[in-house]
Amino acid sequence: MPKVSEQELAARRGAILAAARRAFARHGYEGATVKVLEAETGLSRGAIFHHFRDKEALFLALAEDDAARTAEVVAEAGLVQVMRDLRDKDAGWLGVQLEVRRRLRTDPGFAASWAERQEAITRATAERLERQREAGVVRSDVPVALLVDYLRLVFDGLVSSIASGMPLAHLDGVLDLVEAAVRTPTSVTRID
Repeated sequence: MPKVSEQELAARRGAILAAARRAFARHGYEGATVKVLEAETGLSRGAIFHHFRDKEALFLALAEDDAARTAEVVAEAGLVQVMRDLRDKDAGWLGVQLEVRRRLRTDPGFAASWAERQEAITRATAERLERQREAGVVRSDVPVALLVDYLRLVFDGLVSSIASGMPLAHLDGVLDLVEAAVRTPTSVTRID
C-alpha cells in the first residue's frame, strides 16, 4: 500500500471539513447523519472517520478552527473587524456558528468544554481594548469588561441576523456606529 504524504492527508482532512461544514449548514448537527456526510464528501464512512473519531469530533474541529481564527483576527484587528468580515462568510460558517450557540444553550457538557474557546476570544478582545485604551483610542469612562460584553452581544446579534437572511444594506454604518461607541470621543458637540 503506497504511503500517503502529510500534505495529502492535510488536503483530505481540509476537504472533509469543507464538505462537513456544508452538511452541517444545510441539515444541522442532528440532520447531518453519516449518510449525509458520505454523500457530501463523496467518501466512505471509513475514510471520513479515519481523520475524525466521530461526527462530534468533526463538528468540534470546524468550530475550534473558527474560534481560533476569530481570536487571531480579534488580537490583530479587533472584534469589529471580525464583524466586518462576516459579509464574506458563507452559509456553512454561519451554520456552524448557530449550531455552536444552540449547543451552548442545550448541552451542558458542550458548554463546559467550549468555555475555554470562548475565553480565548474574550481575552483577546479585552487585551486589544486595553492596548487601544493605553494608546488613547478606546474610551476610558467605561470598564473594559463592559465594552467586551457590548461587542460580544453585537457580534452574536449580527451572526443571528445574517444567518436568518436579514438584509445588511447598512452594515458598514452600523459597524461604524459600534466602533464609535467604544472609541474615545474626539470632540464633544453640544446640542442646545
